[in-house]
Amino acid sequence: MRPDEVVQPFDGYADSYSDALRQGLAVSGESQFFFAEKRINWFANRARALGCRPQSILDFGSGQGSSTRLLLDALGGSEAVGMDTSAALIATAKQSNTDARIKYLQIAASTRAEESFDCAYTNGVFHHIAIAERADACRFVFNSLRPGGLFALWENNPWNPGTRYVMRRIPFDRDAVTLTIPEAVGLASGVGFEVLDVDSLFFFPRQLRALRGLEPLLSRTRLGAQYMVFCRKPSARLTRVA
Repeated sequence: MRPDEVVQPFDGYADSYSDALRQGLAVSGESQFFFAEKRINWFANRARALGCRPQSILDFGSGQGSSTRLLLDALGGSEAVGMDTSAALIATAKQSNTDARIKYLQIAASTRAEESFDCAYTNGVFHHIAIAERADACRFVFNSLRPGGLFALWENNPWNPGTRYVMRRIPFDRDAVTLTIPEAVGLASGVGFEVLDVDSLFFFPRQLRALRGLEPLLSRTRLGAQYMVFCRKPSARLTRVA
């Protein structure tokens, strides 16, 4: 299968992507940037706890590129690459990016995964990938990381009723096939990742923000609106998966 067939094309949403997200997330009282910052800071704290100071970062399924700069700043890297299969979204990301440390690349038929990144991040991408093609996409990330590299696989949690409600409000999420936590763990481990932990976040809407201080304690319940499968590529020398 060609790499550009891994993720469903989003070219038709290049102009309306942010508006569609805003419409869906309105019930939470927060913007997409609130959620992005919290996800990325959570990942950065997890990486620092392991002594990881990544220099090169992969933003897999980067969309309009709004998270790539946040990743670079939070993780303290020197360069970041956002990759997506949508030419229109990559064009939008390039137009809005003025940071010379960031590049955006379309995943095309000629794209090869090279072991050039210290860590990788993805959010809400795998539920848009056909089930039979998810392993290929995860393997692409695996093969893009250097041995010992970390991967934060964030997905929408189908065990959370609020998540299902929000996804029904977003045009490009309505027909998506979500992954349960065991499915996401199996996906990552199946291509060779060592799964270090699973955390879930986003339990309370803005109206109940006074309770958000409890979220670190609740993260192990796996019932938050989103979850992160926190993975590491083994450090063994022969780690590339064909």
